[in-house]
Amino acid sequence: MARLNDDAQWIILMGFLISFSFFFLALIINQSTVVGQTTAESIIEFPKNDIRDFRGIFIDVIAKNTTLANSSYIQNDLKSISLNRKNAVVNFSVWYKPNDTHTYVDLYYNNGVTLYNETWTSL
Repeated sequence: MARLNDDAQWIILMGFLISFSFFFLALIINQSTVVGQTTAESIIEFPKNDIRDFRGIFIDVIAKNTTLANSSYIQNDLKSISLNRKNAVVNFSVWYKPNDTHTYVDLYYNNGVTLYNETWTSL
């Protein structure tokens, strides 16, 4: 660049600056796309319908009949069906407070990615 005049040196210098700025912007846009993609994938992986199914079956069938809820056969069937069909570990436990007419149930769901706990109370 020693033999070029001052105008040519400025043109070459501006060309380098513009090319480096394009490279930098491309790198930033590439990283923001990756962040947006992983965020969207984590939302898709949330098993909302599986949790609704488990909760719905429990509330419709088991919570209305508390003697059935304490049955180990029902608990083992729910565990094995959810493990075989949904690859999820589910568990529930029914408990009561002294001098209270409500039934309290702890619901647990875990598919390896999502962990969901809920305490359900009957009226």
